[in-house]
Amino acid sequence: MTDGPSPLVPVGDPGALKRAYSCFPSGVVAVCRRTTVDGPDFPAGTDIGMAASSFTTVSLDPPLVSVAVRHESATWPLLRDADELGVSVFAEHQGDLARQLAGHPDRRFARVRPVALSSGALFIPGGTAHLLCTAAGELPAGDHTVVLLEIQSLRSDPTVEPLVFHASTFRALEARRALDGA
Repeated sequence: MTDGPSPLVPVGDPGALKRAYSCFPSGVVAVCRRTTVDGPDFPAGTDIGMAASSFTTVSLDPPLVSVAVRHESATWPLLRDADELGVSVFAEHQGDLARQLAGHPDRRFARVRPVALSSGALFIPGGTAHLLCTAAGELPAGDHTVVLLEIQSLRSDPTVEPLVFHASTFRALEARRALDGA
């Protein structure tokens, strides 16, 4: 046994890579829309959405956030061309809902009463933040696409604890110390 870290393993080991990625906590969001016109695969008024745990802030000016979407995603192509998208940051008590929105597309909105804007942006109630976004660009990134979303308007409540994804499970945050001036 040594006092230092364990030996490095080759990045080609997918299990080791997934374990390393799971060491970094991330927020969990829903990216959603309601169709406003009939499409070839769905009628107007269809709710479409997905959960993403690869959400991150990107820029204050312009106000950008991002999500990473697998190339095989069947949902992102249905969201991509929306005039506006709703991004809902899940609260700590919404783990079951996040799992549901990551599940089978036909059951993602079962027992959910989302809030829709006339533009089609769709929000999940009870979240810690809601961001009204437009798609601002896509960047290929390995087996994913990084989607940049520009925030048009928002509401947030920092007193509502967020849902956190860490080590392949949902977790809650714990305050360690009060922030100065809080």
